[in-house]
Amino acid sequence: MSFNAGHGCPRGRPAAPLPMYRSAPPRYHYDPSAAPGPIYNPQGGSNYMPPHPDFMPFHFPAPSQGSNALPQCPVRPPVFPEPPPFPPPAPHNSDSSAPVPVQSSYPYMMPNVTPPPLPPVPPSVPPSMPYPPSYPMSYPPQLQLPPPPSFNPAYKDEFVVCCADVSSSESECDSDGGGSSCSSSSDSEVFDVIAEIKRKKAHPDRLHEELWYNDPGQMNDGPLCKCSAKARRTGIRHSIYPGEQPVKSCRPMSNNSGKLFHYRITVSPPTNFLTDRPTVIEYDDHEYLFEGFSCFSHTPLTNIPLCRVIRFNIDYTIHFIEEMAPENYCVKGLELFSSYLFKDILELYDWNLTGPDENGQSGCQRFHFMPRFVRCLPDGGKEVLSMHQVLLYLLRSSPALVPEEEIANMLQWEELEWQKYAEECKGMIVTNPGLKPSSVRIDQLDREQFNSSVITFPIIVHFGIRPAQLSYAGDPQYQKLWKSYVKLRHLLANSPKVKQIDKQKLTQREEALQKIRQKNTMRREVTVELSSQGFWKTGIRSDVCQHAMMLPVLTHHIRYHQCLMHLDKLIGYMFKERCLLQLAMTHPSHHLNFGMNPDHARNSLSNCGIRQPKYGDRKVHHMYMRKKGINTLINIMSRLGQDDPSPSRINHNERLEFLGDAVVEFLTSVHLYYLFPNLEEGGLATYRTAIVQNQHLAMLAKKLELDRFMLYAHGPDLCRESDLRHAMANCFEALIGAVYLEGGLEEAKQLFGRLLFNSEDLREVWLNYPPHPLQVQEPLTDRQLIESSPVLQKLTNFEDAIGVLFTHVRLLARAFTLRTVGFNHLTLGHNQRMEFLGDSIMQLVATEYLFIHFPDHHEGHLTLLRSSLVNNRTQAKVAEELGMQEFAITNDKTKRPVALRTKTLADLLESFIAALYIDKDLEFVHTFMNVCFFPRLKEFILNQDWNDPKSQLQQCCLTLRTEGKEPDIPLYKTLQTVGPSHARTYTVAVYFKGERIGCGKGPSIQQAEMGAAMDALEKYNFPQMAHQKRFIERKYRQELKEMRRERERQERDSDEG
Repeated sequence: MSFNAGHGCPRGRPAAPLPMYRSAPPRYHYDPSAAPGPIYNPQGGSNYMPPHPDFMPFHFPAPSQGSNALPQCPVRPPVFPEPPPFPPPAPHNSDSSAPVPVQSSYPYMMPNVTPPPLPPVPPSVPPSMPYPPSYPMSYPPQLQLPPPPSFNPAYKDEFVVCCADVSSSESECDSDGGGSSCSSSSDSEVFDVIAEIKRKKAHPDRLHEELWYNDPGQMNDGPLCKCSAKARRTGIRHSIYPGEQPVKSCRPMSNNSGKLFHYRITVSPPTNFLTDRPTVIEYDDHEYLFEGFSCFSHTPLTNIPLCRVIRFNIDYTIHFIEEMAPENYCVKGLELFSSYLFKDILELYDWNLTGPDENGQSGCQRFHFMPRFVRCLPDGGKEVLSMHQVLLYLLRSSPALVPEEEIANMLQWEELEWQKYAEECKGMIVTNPGLKPSSVRIDQLDREQFNSSVITFPIIVHFGIRPAQLSYAGDPQYQKLWKSYVKLRHLLANSPKVKQIDKQKLTQREEALQKIRQKNTMRREVTVELSSQGFWKTGIRSDVCQHAMMLPVLTHHIRYHQCLMHLDKLIGYMFKERCLLQLAMTHPSHHLNFGMNPDHARNSLSNCGIRQPKYGDRKVHHMYMRKKGINTLINIMSRLGQDDPSPSRINHNERLEFLGDAVVEFLTSVHLYYLFPNLEEGGLATYRTAIVQNQHLAMLAKKLELDRFMLYAHGPDLCRESDLRHAMANCFEALIGAVYLEGGLEEAKQLFGRLLFNSEDLREVWLNYPPHPLQVQEPLTDRQLIESSPVLQKLTNFEDAIGVLFTHVRLLARAFTLRTVGFNHLTLGHNQRMEFLGDSIMQLVATEYLFIHFPDHHEGHLTLLRSSLVNNRTQAKVAEELGMQEFAITNDKTKRPVALRTKTLADLLESFIAALYIDKDLEFVHTFMNVCFFPRLKEFILNQDWNDPKSQLQQCCLTLRTEGKEPDIPLYKTLQTVGPSHARTYTVAVYFKGERIGCGKGPSIQQAEMGAAMDALEKYNFPQMAHQKRFIERKYRQELKEMRRERERQERDSDEG
């Protein structure tokens, strides 16, 4: 990259002087409001004329000659550096009694003719707005101008009826598509939405009824923020970034060299940002093409990750690359350009770059932007056009789109000449100041005349997109019908036999949906026709606007990560991976990122962005986010773990919350276990519940001020205090999980301890807990006691079997001591306390493994896998394989082998895990579970055993529910109970729709119900189960064959043994 050191223009050459625009006093005054309307025809003709408000009778005049040539239009473009209104309004005589000049100065304009009297206004039509808003209007009150002479008040009835028809279907907001902050939970809120839409439609300065405009603090259908006054003072959603300080103002007429840091902004991939009609500036016999923006920041952008955003179903990355700063600009010029582009054209009123006020003065903007018009140099560098030349280009390029004095000549152009002009205007942004919206993109420019006796200005054709909440996507009737259609389609797909009447219902609903989508008032795509009268060129094309709409996203990303550095100080730990901290602060509701008011961004993109963007796969929004539905569940739960895991593409904090919950429970269990050595399992569990409950975690989150850093949707979801506190508790768990992932267990323990206790003494007690009582008695080792203890001698065989030599072997003996054994001096008690600790240890190790190796699974899916991995059944099976029942210490003096129950075996394994952790460390537990537990996950997934039989049976029964009726669920009944009280056998049957579908037996009612559910799944013909098996067979055919061969080999080995 190379820059020329010229003062004000590239290569040090002075710019050619430009003619100054001087406004000569007009010889006439043209008042468009006094022009006759579209219906009145003084000739009395009955020819059809379209309802354009600007046509005038026209008889082709003779070519103008010499002094008879018409002067230029008195309305002129703006002149920098003093930015007046663009363009200045036409001269206005405040004296209402002064006569209005006639329009005969234009030879093609009809003279003033008194229009016929208007019919009286119907009494049913109120003189004001039909539904005044319940909150103050965001725009200043407009003067009530009289209607044009041809206005028929009968149209007002049609307008009110049309508004009622459209708005009645807009009482609810589609939170996914529209990103609206309104709620349809009450009739008053629905009425507010309808009233707001009608208010916007009735705006007196509206450009067109299908073009939506931006008002400060307003969405398309209501206020942007409905938060309380207290809530509006904090939060990222209110553009309040903690830790920001006001920035000292720059010197306006200087480039502030040495004070600003320069970054070149690029977007990848370039799809939808490289157009075939870019904005080009011709200067000094060279063409300078627009390639993006430069950003000037007051602070260096260090330790800030790349910004990623989804637009047009494409995952974009915004890069900011530090480069040598150009010198050919001044801050005043940058501010003039930014005000012109972002406020006057794009109407980004809610985009605030200033930050907090200090003593009533907001200071300088945190970022300045400069458009980059470049040309490539022979040496491979690029020459950037100076800001001075860009501003001069904007001045030169801002004449009227169709000058009034030249319209007659333009209409007589040859077709080829007109097509050339219309082609140049395609993709151009034109503006009509004072209207809402003020600027629009030209997609076509037509000059077709519908009547030879009148003239119309050429027509601007704009192809736009109706906001989602105003189209079928936000229509409550369509949403309700769509849900019923999807539900019926799913029911029929799972039905064993589909009836003809159900097929007809499905077809009828599909046709009804298509009918709603094809209604003109419901379609997303709209075609807008505007008269070109009053429009001015801007010199800007849609590619500039397309790039500009990425800047709010980037600035929000930068400011948020800068404020996260303030959170690092509160935590006491500096994250190296900044995206991990951002992920911990991201609530699941935060899935849209426009960096500002989302409706403003959508409106500006529709009005001024490129016409036909290329869209990617729409699944990019929910490919990794969708988690509801039985088919989604089967699809995700059928995925095997990754040996070489990749980062998760789920971009909210639910997975980190899943990990952090296990970390918090582990830390609490360990500290309570050591600090209260004489407290039984029940007391420890009570204390742990009090510490890890959401109410307490929300208090800890408040200490860290997490509510100021959380990212969540600006809507009604978290308006209630209880919902917000629950989200803060989840955010705190996610933060603990993030600290554990990057900083390890010690950092997480230190952070948790600092937050639990304000007192330094209590904190020291909590963090520096004493060793285990058995370790206190023998600080170094107790293996010297093996020779004198037969129990310990027997346990050495178990040590040899597992390959672990305990330093304190009495810990292993304590783990194998059942509750029935009384207090003894060898173990100092039974294993129930160790079971309490071992459960938390297994939860943490299993959670961490699943979090890392299953990146596509959501929190609920990971919970299912973990429950299948560490439940009593799996734990008892591992204990049996290790022969733990042979080493159990009981009070049976016969020393005969005892058949232990499943729960007892599971408790033995959990106690052993606790002993392994106390004697060694967490790494030994990881190794043990890597060998004995985690390989079983593949078998669970291939056999679809990740859910217990009762839950699986209920899922299958729900898929067979009948539409419009309460779903049938399986019912369990105990048929028989036999045996003594300490060894009973229960027989349970399960019924579905009055039919007995399975039966099972077991030592407890729960196990008997599990057996009955398993029997029903094997015998009853559930279509969902058949689909599930076919899905797994197709996906893992080879793996299933290998698993079956391995199982057969194990059975042969066991038979031979």
